Amino acid sequence: MTGQPGQVLRWNLFIGGHLSSSVPVRLVERTDEGQLVWLQTGTPMWRTDLPGGGHLRDLPPEERPAQGYAVTPDRWPMGSALIHQPAGAGHAVFWFFGRKHKFRGWYVNLERRLHHGEDIDVADHELDITVSPDRSWQWKDERSFAEKTGHPAYWSSHEAAAIRAEGERMARCAEARAFPFDGSWCDFRPPPHWGVPPLPPAPARTVLRPGG
Repeated sequence: MTGQPGQVLRWNLFIGGHLSSSVPVRLVERTDEGQLVWLQTGTPMWRTDLPGGGHLRDLPPEERPAQGYAVTPDRWPMGSALIHQPAGAGHAVFWFFGRKHKFRGWYVNLERRLHHGEDIDVADHELDITVSPDRSWQWKDERSFAEKTGHPAYWSSHEAAAIRAEGERMARCAEARAFPFDGSWCDFRPPPHWGVPPLPPAPARTVLRPGG
């Protein structure tokens, strides 16, 4: 794939096969080893409009409409993040930044990615790891990961073992202070002229079919 720094892509997060959010991000760097994208806090985005509020991950897939939910405009509520998406890997790593662009730590999102043109479709694997600036780390969402294991919309027990093994591999990288936890990119600043991407058209797909 080719791409120019600053190009706007769409980061689409799917949970149990249904779209949860779609956020425009900017391409920072792309090589044969993967890509880095920048997600700016406050970026206009689309999110699933759930009846009664709540979060998509708490709704059993069999109780969701087959065509997915409608989406509504919103803004990215969390801090700015640089996201490393290594080619062929079952994870992405976020460098999160707070006020005055202070580095706050890393977040390892265990996932499966599919690329379609300017769309980055992410099938979330629920289980994640938070890594502090001192490289101490901890699992996140272990209970809900276990509860979803075996459901046909999520992953089998065999797949769950591979997902956890990917997380364990990244935890060892953090302990060893190996890339991406070696201090690289912690001082990244996006070019001022990039600005915040505009709200793109509503996502064309709200359901991620098996195999993409």
